Amino acid sequence: TPADYELSKCEGIYTEQIIRPTGLLDPIITVKPIKNQIDDLINEIHARINKKEKTLVTTLTKKMSEELTNFFSKLNIKCKYIHSDVDTLERVEIMQGLREDKFDVLIGVNLLREGLDLPEVSLVAILDADKEGFLRSSRSLTQTIGRAARHINGSAILYADNITGSMEKTINETNYRRKKQNSYNKKYKIKPKAITRKIKNPLSKKLLINDDTFLNINSKEFNLPLKNSDIEKEIRKTRKKMERAAKELDFIIAAKYRDDIMKLKKMLQSKT
Repeated sequence: TPADYELSKCEGIYTEQIIRPTGLLDPIITVKPIKNQIDDLINEIHARINKKEKTLVTTLTKKMSEELTNFFSKLNIKCKYIHSDVDTLERVEIMQGLREDKFDVLIGVNLLREGLDLPEVSLVAILDADKEGFLRSSRSLTQTIGRAARHINGSAILYADNITGSMEKTINETNYRRKKQNSYNKKYKIKPKAITRKIKNPLSKKLLINDDTFLNINSKEFNLPLKNSDIEKEIRKTRKKMERAAKELDFIIAAKYRDDIMKLKKMLQSKT
């Protein structure tokens, strides 16, 4: 989805890349009232669980994502949350856990920036969709809803009491894409088929143990001064390296930095 900067640079001239060779259509969007949105969402989640499908839920605040996770857990709904306070490696492991059927619902604040590729997700639920702002802008809504576009039963629910300009633009754009894809499918007799992705956890112990490259990378030995502030500084520096490696999908190096952080934390604990 081009941003304002890209559109200004191309002077508004761009090429659409909408048609999917798989024939999959964009998710069907439904708008429901905010009142009793959690009760309604619970019913929708159970319907997906019965079909062995997964759900993404996006909230406006980190606190709400944590509280919603705790509430769902008390109802025996297996779920996890991710937000900016969750370490990069932990986010990768959590998202992998969803694919491995360890839980059924992933809750987050800004799920569109996580680079999610989760074909098992059939429902995206956006709470308080009519609260205008960056997280509920047309571009954000479109990208978030697109997380369900890889599933043949993909759908999205916008919980809102009013149809904002951003919501209307997103709904119109999604319907336009659905119409165009549907016409293409009929013209070339394409039957939509689900996307399948091999479930592979790059952070699994088995992979790390068997990888010769990883075995040749030694964890760092630290010879630091006795000051706690020096150790804390080294932890912060190493954490930045770990997160940078994870963002570049270099999980083997990221795991090494994670081990270094664990060593440093043990050193810090031994001095307190």
